[in-house]
Amino acid sequence: MKVLILCTGNSCRSQMAHGFLQSFDPRIIVSSAGTEASGKLNQKAVSVMKDIGIDISHHTSDSVDIYINDEWDYVITVCGGANENCPAFMGKVKHRLHIGFDDPSHAEGTEEFINSEFIRVRDEIKAGFYKFYEEEIKPQL
Repeated sequence: MKVLILCTGNSCRSQMAHGFLQSFDPRIIVSSAGTEASGKLNQKAVSVMKDIGIDISHHTSDSVDIYINDEWDYVITVCGGANENCPAFMGKVKHRLHIGFDDPSHAEGTEEFINSEFIRVRDEIKAGFYKFYEEEIKPQL
């Protein structure tokens, strides 16, 4: 089972989703990418994932271009806000899904508020991707 998680910057939401999905079942081959990959991970995303025992610090922020010729069982977009353009993937895909989340890297305010936004979105990603795993992936494995 091969899953590609796609967003714009590939530094935050897609990286957290990648970490969660891989943690649910090591038999799933998970990659994440961005249409405008930043080339680096958002350190707050790395930190809030580490807080719950998932290490994504070794992930890389990759351009979707390196995956375009691969075949995927699922490509899942995770962009969320109305002001955000969701990327399209033109490669070989059996199932395209969208599971959208707010981008916590755009949060403004106190450090405490910003951190709470990363935790909120992390927890929403965990719930959304666990539901996807239970309903879509697990029955196929």
